Amino acid sequence: ESKRPPEPTLPDPGNTILITAGPTHEPIDAVRYVGNRSSGRLGVELSDAAARAGWKVILALGPTPLAPSETAVETHRFQTTADLGALLAEHQPRCDVLVMAAAVADYRPARPLTAQQKLRRTGDRLVLELEPTPDLLAQCSARRRPGQCLVGFALEPRAEMLSSARGKLERKGVDCIVANPLETMDASTIDAVLLGRDGSERHTGGPVPKADFAPWLLSAIEEARHATQP
Repeated sequence: ESKRPPEPTLPDPGNTILITAGPTHEPIDAVRYVGNRSSGRLGVELSDAAARAGWKVILALGPTPLAPSETAVETHRFQTTADLGALLAEHQPRCDVLVMAAAVADYRPARPLTAQQKLRRTGDRLVLELEPTPDLLAQCSARRRPGQCLVGFALEPRAEMLSSARGKLERKGVDCIVANPLETMDASTIDAVLLGRDGSERHTGGPVPKADFAPWLLSAIEEARHATQP
């Protein structure tokens, strides 16, 4: 049974937040791709909650049928990791907070066919060679400007969720990591822990609807920003 998190204090309005959401689709040929089951629901909920709180919201949204309901959200669509990387390079400089909620592919086909080509079925086995994609979160961390807050996500098996998230927090050089278990993907609820660089842990206290988690996370991010400001 899902529970509601503690009632949050909404973030101070007036700043710009850039949110990424949804999966990436890495093409194999004209009709096939390597993807994942991310729905983009959490990122869309975050965008709507931020817009209602008065943020200027930029949403980079992957291939999902979902879309924000708040008309003030500036939405840009992407398909591949490369597409998302280009959007981040364009829009990160003007944001105060970046929330990387998208489920970005770690690997993509090394030699995809063109958009006019299609693999033909044969009786032989097919071997698909994959290559690593660029580490977009690390790139964003490397080019961040002073005062910019970066929030990552770690989707992990529950048994190793916190240890993996702490490692990612240090490797990527971000301010906060949302650690959440694998069952969060494509679900309507989230059971998360927000880890901060100061060693802090904020728990949702069990599964909560993503629509309720969104303002809770935004409030926690704003509290963390204020705590680090002189």
